[in-house]
Amino acid sequence: MGSVSKANAMMPIISKMYCSSSQTILVVRRRPHVVNGGGFVVTDCSQKVVFKVDGCGALGATGELVLRDSRGDALLLIRRKGGMIEALSTHRKWKGYAHDYEGSQKLVFCLREPNSCFVRSDAIRVAIKTQGEFEIKGSFPDKDCTIVDCSRGNIIAQIGVKKEMEKYLTTNKDFYYVVVYPGIDQAFVFGVIAILDYMYGESTRC
Repeated sequence: MGSVSKANAMMPIISKMYCSSSQTILVVRRRPHVVNGGGFVVTDCSQKVVFKVDGCGALGATGELVLRDSRGDALLLIRRKGGMIEALSTHRKWKGYAHDYEGSQKLVFCLREPNSCFVRSDAIRVAIKTQGEFEIKGSFPDKDCTIVDCSRGNIIAQIGVKKEMEKYLTTNKDFYYVVVYPGIDQAFVFGVIAILDYMYGESTRC
């Protein structure tokens, strides 16, 4: 596995306001499906809300998610491509769209999800036009995985770091930790995590 980057250059993908100069530990709390249609809330260690994710139950659309800021304003609209061609393909694609200053939708990233009917061991990859490719390594259902910058080999985020969880959390499975390394766009990281959550049938899934 790639090494952890201690000094990443700033990587604004959604916005530079979500890039911290220091390592950031954030907590994910899953919402039950009966509460606002599911999804999850992201807080810092002082329990201040940083992001919210609305699942497809809240939006009323299968394969659609929204990442919001602490005020509830939409940062990313995330959609999975559908149709017969997609169903027969060895991969499914998710696309994350941000709103530009004129209010138009702008494609930010694409995530390639292996179709488990055909490919069981293929990597999950995320492509960004200006930043290259990222890969998810490890097991998201076990909350033991990383997001790796393929071009540099650096880990940009770790999900479910046990030694960090022990300091703050109980054994409640509705909570887990995400460590985001310096200079990395936290909104992008949680956009990716929202898709992983949906893929594995967790809180955002209808």
